[in-house]
This record gives sequence, C-alpha cells and structure tokens, in this order.
Amino acid sequence: EPRSAWCCLAWTLLVITMNSLVFFMNLLLMFVIFTIVLLPTIVVVYFGFQCHSQVLHSAARYCKSILDDNSSSALIILGFVIMSPLIVVAMAIYCSLARRLHLFMCFQPYSRAVYKGVKWHWYEEGGLCSCVKGWNTQVKAWV
Repeated sequence: EPRSAWCCLAWTLLVITMNSLVFFMNLLLMFVIFTIVLLPTIVVVYFGFQCHSQVLHSAARYCKSILDDNSSSALIILGFVIMSPLIVVAMAIYCSLARRLHLFMCFQPYSRAVYKGVKWHWYEEGGLCSCVKGWNTQVKAWV
C-alpha cells in the first residue's frame, strides 16, 4: 500500500542518501584506480611539458642536462600514446572489481520509499550488497 506524503518524503530522503553514498563510493573507487593506473602517463606528460622550451621551460638541472626540446616532445607524445591502453586497463580493473563486490546491486529502488512492505533490495539478496550470499559462478561478464 502507498505511504503517506510525509512518510514517503522521509523514506525518499533516506533512499536518496543511501544511493548517493553508494554513488560516491563508486566514484571514489574509480578515481583511485584511474589515478594509480594512469600514473605513468601523468608523470611522463608532466616532465615533457615541464622541460619543453615552448611550454614551461623549467630551470631544473635534469631539464638542462638530460631533456632538450626534442626529447620533451617525445615524452609528451609517448605519454598521450600510452594513455589509451592504460584507460582501457583501468576501466577493466574497475568493472571487474565492481562486479566482484556487487557495487551496482547496492542501489535501492525508489519503490522502497513509495510503498509499505517493500523489503530492502540487499535484504532480499542475503545481506548488504549480496556479500553474505554465496557467489554465483554461472554469471559471466566480458570486458
């Protein structure tokens, strides 16, 4: 049966808060994984731009003795070339981890706030984000 207006509003705020928390946990996990995997690209492009005379032209010793404009340009190009495969690797790692942890199953449906007697999705599945329930080995996902 439908909830009253005030009860529906309170439950809606609770469901929105829970879903927002799960969303930000996913976002934080994605940020950490992408930062770690893309760190080589970030470093290479940073040093390429830092030592190029047309961009920043740093007065650091390694810029004067090791890196000239040609090698700085090569670092910039190398950084952008290796970025594409590393983005694919980072996305594959994130998707695999999200699938193993059942992160997308933590989102709660809006019907939980509207109707009485609707159980929490994680409660029906056997625990928070289905972590208590045995792993389903029949499900296959290709990235």
